[in-house]
Amino acid sequence: MSENNQDKKKSPFSIYWIYGLIGVSIIAFQLFMSGSGDIKLKYQSTFFALADSNYVTSVYVVNKDWVEFKLNEKGREYVSKSKDKQFTSVQNALKSTGNTMMASKNPTIEVDIVDAGNFEEELKATNEKLQAQGKPIINYQEREDVNYLGNIISFLLPIIILIIIWMFVMRRMTGGGGGGGGQIFNIGKSKAQVYEKGKTTNVTFKDVAGLTGAKEEIQEIVEFLKNSRKYTELGAKIPKGALLVGPPGTGKTLLAKAVAGEAKVPFFSLSGSDFVEMFVGVGASRVRDLFKQAKEKAPAIIFIDEIDAIGRARSRGNGFGANDERENTLNQLLTEMDGFGTNSGVIILAATNRADVLDSALLRAGRFDRQIYVDMPDINERKEIFKVHLKPLKLDSKNVDVDFLAKQTPGFSGADIANLCNEAALIAARHEKKQVEKQDFLDAVDRIVGGLEKKNKIITKEEKRAIAFHEAGHATTSWLLEHASPLVKVTIVPRGQSLGAAWYLPEERSITTTEQISDEMCSALGGRAAEELVFGRISTGALSDLEKVTKQAYAMVSIYGLNKRIGNRSYYDSQGRESFTKPYSEETSRIIDEEVSILIEAQYQRALELLRNNQDKLTLLAEKLLEKEVIFKEDLEHIFGKRAWDKGEEGQETITGQSTTQNESYTENEQMNEDGINEDLEGDIQEG
Repeated sequence: MSENNQDKKKSPFSIYWIYGLIGVSIIAFQLFMSGSGDIKLKYQSTFFALADSNYVTSVYVVNKDWVEFKLNEKGREYVSKSKDKQFTSVQNALKSTGNTMMASKNPTIEVDIVDAGNFEEELKATNEKLQAQGKPIINYQEREDVNYLGNIISFLLPIIILIIIWMFVMRRMTGGGGGGGGQIFNIGKSKAQVYEKGKTTNVTFKDVAGLTGAKEEIQEIVEFLKNSRKYTELGAKIPKGALLVGPPGTGKTLLAKAVAGEAKVPFFSLSGSDFVEMFVGVGASRVRDLFKQAKEKAPAIIFIDEIDAIGRARSRGNGFGANDERENTLNQLLTEMDGFGTNSGVIILAATNRADVLDSALLRAGRFDRQIYVDMPDINERKEIFKVHLKPLKLDSKNVDVDFLAKQTPGFSGADIANLCNEAALIAARHEKKQVEKQDFLDAVDRIVGGLEKKNKIITKEEKRAIAFHEAGHATTSWLLEHASPLVKVTIVPRGQSLGAAWYLPEERSITTTEQISDEMCSALGGRAAEELVFGRISTGALSDLEKVTKQAYAMVSIYGLNKRIGNRSYYDSQGRESFTKPYSEETSRIIDEEVSILIEAQYQRALELLRNNQDKLTLLAEKLLEKEVIFKEDLEHIFGKRAWDKGEEGQETITGQSTTQNESYTENEQMNEDGINEDLEGDIQEG
């Protein structure tokens, strides 16, 4: 166990407990020990009732605030036999002495004086009455008792309470307990978590699978810190900063953790949002404090995760003249990274998945000298990632093949693969298995990509038939188009938000041609085209299809320059600065809309024609879907024959669907087209 964990598991004793006990003790002493009497009566009239009968003795008026007295022998006898409830406490005290007739054990009784003037007048009247009756009068003495401790406490206690309340409120406002940032005066201090003096993340470069190029560049930085002489002898200087850029889940933060575990130098870790505060100037102050600490401990590394929170490009208008706190923080960061002062010995690492929105001054050489791209893993990198995440699992080694799993997960990030392995283990445990099998991983892919099966969802026969032809339309067009992704599995079992789904195994490619996009659009429109061809009507089930196709068409025309009428022009704003204005005229906008409409309608008519020429096979496929609910690649090969342009890649393993029941779900790919009757139709079904 590390020292940090041991410190966290220490006993919860705190010095604040001592302060609390002292305070409670003082208050209790003040409340319960201020008087000297053994018994306290409630009412002043009780004293005069006893005095009228001459039952009292040893009377003292203390500070004109209360009166102390004792009962004589007759008084004790009277009180002990009385049934008056106001004497209950006196009776209990007399019984506890063991002998009520012993004056030496006679307790002192105390009663508060409501009004000192009235008390003296009433006592004087009582003595006159007793004297007239020939009875002894009540002799009393006045006494002054000074409670020094009580006076001090009564003066200081309100002040102490106000101070405690103020300290509590201030600590809550500034984010909690003691240490840096605990008081309001430390609000401008850095919130970075520091790894040094044996404190580590327990992550090394061996734990980072794949990312070969990124690891090489990061390891060079770590190597420079460990053995700088190797580089300085040649006149080389270490890069001042490195920016990790890539999609979410690809391992940017994991690389930073590995650096913290390997570098053996102080490592400051924090997020871009840690600089953001409601108070003006706090962000810039925290940047200054962060770099001050790093310079004092140089050589050191600073890691800022999600730097786009403070590094976004500065606007021209600056909020109509308002003071932009985020821009002030960014300006301070730019100055600290490479300004007028020196910043030797401090290396900046940062991570973001939105490099396109970062300020150009932040990305220039001398600040972030290197931009390290952390891309989605390819098939070989996915193998390495699987090997890391499969280690803690109890696997059926004869059944589970890492190469096969890597082929079935194109487009999966490292985080997705970690989730897949965990989901497979959960599925195996749910089925009371002792080992995680191949089928568990396939079910996990279905679960992650498509959602949970909803076998008990209420669907009418007409709706089920429409869903079957919709999915059969997708399957038919994708099978008959050369550049469409090859289909692996089609189901009409409701899953997630869709009532039907199709799985494809997309080709891993770096660029996409016009023909490939056109075939993908035609395949996506095949579902709606099948509905119109067979039923003569269309439904709301193609919403996700239309959304996908519309985005592709606009990208072809206005971004990628794949339209002849618009020409080789791109209106894509990589910096995101033209969010409120269009970079083209109204006439160009009208032309873009026209060309998008022409593109989509052309592919829709192409899908209709393709399905019309193969309507008998479409119907056969839909009927088989209605019968089995799940069909596979082999079923399509039986109906349509093998695809003439299939590459038949050597070593490509496929799964044959030996059973088509709902409980045995076989799949080969990651990319599910959630287009088969979407949530809109789902809502119509539920309504009746």
